[in-house]
Amino acid sequence: MSSEGERTRAGVVLVVPCYNERERLRLDAFIEFVTRRPDFSVLFVNDGSTDGTRDLLDQGVSSSHGLEVLHRPVNAGKADAVRAGVLHASAKGCDFVGYWDADLATPLEAAVDFHRHLLETPELVAVIGSRVKLLGRDIERRALRHYVGRIFATAASLSLGLAVYDTQCGAKLFRVIDEVVSAFEEPFADRWVFDVELIRRLRSSCQLPADRLIHEWPLMTWRDVGRSKVRLLDGVTAFVGLARVGVRRLLDEQRRGAPPPVAD
Repeated sequence: MSSEGERTRAGVVLVVPCYNERERLRLDAFIEFVTRRPDFSVLFVNDGSTDGTRDLLDQGVSSSHGLEVLHRPVNAGKADAVRAGVLHASAKGCDFVGYWDADLATPLEAAVDFHRHLLETPELVAVIGSRVKLLGRDIERRALRHYVGRIFATAASLSLGLAVYDTQCGAKLFRVIDEVVSAFEEPFADRWVFDVELIRRLRSSCQLPADRLIHEWPLMTWRDVGRSKVRLLDGVTAFVGLARVGVRRLLDEQRRGAPPPVAD
């Protein structure tokens, strides 16, 4: 059930999936952002939290016209929470919709950059954050997580047939068009690789060259907040999921009669 749903404003909606986030959710930062940026709204999706997150979000929504919350009765995982939020927001008529991690590892201000780039590039469908440690950028990530992430990113690139650097960053923004909405309509098969599956779906439905469809945006700041919920078995499951994405991508290309692209 949606709370204060009539308050959602057209423009940009950021979907923020939440599961037991009461202790680390910086609600004040979200309120300050939507107050300062009236073209943005935030839709929190409470994914069956049991720690008081529901009450915290309800309090926040009651105090800000830029916040909305969608309560789900049971925990179904981030992939399904994001999917539900994107469909809910797009159905209410926003122009752009994205999803953002509740811990604000990526500052909300980056969403302004994503939005500006989409406005300046009308043919572009999506902008996704990329955690690239470059001179002049403040990217803090634990070494082990970084190297495991690079292995995963290489596998994701192979499964998609694209030279994509970072599929798993929890900061993404999309133009609301029919093809984007349809990419979220079907439940994702693999909760740990849904970002990769989403890119495959977008390529299949939009049928555009990858560089005209999605741009990766190197983030200026990203902080490893910690408390990873990924276990070893989840990692194995994720790589199996990547293999499935690769098979589906090849089937898509066969149906279109296109040669499989080569990842750099």
